[in-house]
Amino acid sequence: MHHLEVTHVEGDAYTVDVRGHRLQVDQPLQAGGTDTAPTPTELFAASLATCVAFYAGRYLQRHRLPQAGLRVRTEFTMAADRPARVASLRLAIVPPPELPERRRAALLAVASHCTVHNTLHQPPPIDIEPAP
Repeated sequence: MHHLEVTHVEGDAYTVDVRGHRLQVDQPLQAGGTDTAPTPTELFAASLATCVAFYAGRYLQRHRLPQAGLRVRTEFTMAADRPARVASLRLAIVPPPELPERRRAALLAVASHCTVHNTLHQPPPIDIEPAP
């Protein structure tokens, strides 16, 4: 079981403590926040993008291929109706410039099997309950 804890800071800002690491989230000014950190939804998209990048990077490591220049560009749109949710995500993997053309399709295939991507395709049950 993995654990993390979210604690209110002030206004719309919260800290997330994960294994001794601390992240912060907030809301943009136009949404009433102070824009001191990314939004939870931006971190959601970032989670998918970094997972894809990690899997792509590991593929490159396994095959002793260069990782320098590997990037994942991500865009998302919000649904116009309720409930509030991300309507679409688009990720573009920018392979290292020196990656041979014959390796690019395999890089995309491996990256698409990241844990976050798999979780979105087979969502777990989510229970929200009061703490004891």
